[in-house]
Amino acid sequence: MPGRIHAAVLALALALAAPAAFAQHLTVNAPVKDVGTVPKGEKIDWTFTVANTGSADLQILAAKPGCGCTVVDFDKVIRPGQSGKVIAHVDTSAFSGPIAKSVTLETNDPSSPTAQLTVRAVVKPYVEAHPAGFLRYNLLLGDAEKQSVILYSEEAEPFEIVSIASPADWIKVTRTRLKGAEIVPNVGRAGQAQYRLDITVGGPDARIGPIAEKIHVTTNARHQPAYDLAVSGVIRPPYRVDPLRINFGDVAPGDAAAMRIIIVRSNNLKAPETFVVNQASTDVPGVTAMVSQAANKGEFQVTVRVGPPARPGPFEGAVRIVTNDPVNPVVTIPIKGVAKVGV
Repeated sequence: MPGRIHAAVLALALALAAPAAFAQHLTVNAPVKDVGTVPKGEKIDWTFTVANTGSADLQILAAKPGCGCTVVDFDKVIRPGQSGKVIAHVDTSAFSGPIAKSVTLETNDPSSPTAQLTVRAVVKPYVEAHPAGFLRYNLLLGDAEKQSVILYSEEAEPFEIVSIASPADWIKVTRTRLKGAEIVPNVGRAGQAQYRLDITVGGPDARIGPIAEKIHVTTNARHQPAYDLAVSGVIRPPYRVDPLRINFGDVAPGDAAAMRIIIVRSNNLKAPETFVVNQASTDVPGVTAMVSQAANKGEFQVTVRVGPPARPGPFEGAVRIVTNDPVNPVVTIPIKGVAKVGV
């Protein structure tokens, strides 16, 4: 009897294990690909071969790339005994040195529902900037600032800049080949040419808001002919006004609500005292505007009042504030309300 029980248990175990033995099964012979040293900026496309060593259709449900890696394509269904492909793409423009970029596969393999594929490389910059390949500016509208970087090469052939393309008229670039004592030691290949790029950002044609631009430099470098110099930062308005509109509502002259304050502040952190509000006026009869210096440097207040000369009924117009700013000297603030004279 014990022998029969043992045989029955064994048969049941084999029956339960049978479906798994004949299920789909993912096999990756080379989950890690090392492409060696590649020039910075090169686009790496690498194909991974994956096989189905089971007896049912293998489905690749998803191929999720890690940071800096993109999946170009992959086979969705792989028949039993056949192989499929997963193509990974890596743009090395933002990397330097050793990198490892991975793709995670999600499949219907019950034994291994996920698998990881990895591309490894050493990214070598053949053209680079010193001290860094990016510049940051913090400017007031109308101001301009010049910063400089040194462009150098690791190529063996003589290094030359072919062209420079600026992304905007208010980003101006000039180049100078360094000579003698100007050459920065221990930067780039010994004896190779170095160029100073002077980048001037700003001026009256610049736009208010964040800066996120790239200067495209074309060189004769064999391994890395294109180089992008990043320009970031912000251009701020020369002054700020609060509030940007006034609604008196229903108001009678003499009420507390018949007076409102507009604050005008300089955004110049280095020399706020250079900003001045010269005068203020309104185009609404009976509504006056008067300028006074506030407690802080570069800060002024404009007092707007609805006076007794105001005609009864609704009014609408603007406060005109005149400053010494050379780019935007005048700002207008809309005002409206209903004058209840004699109430």
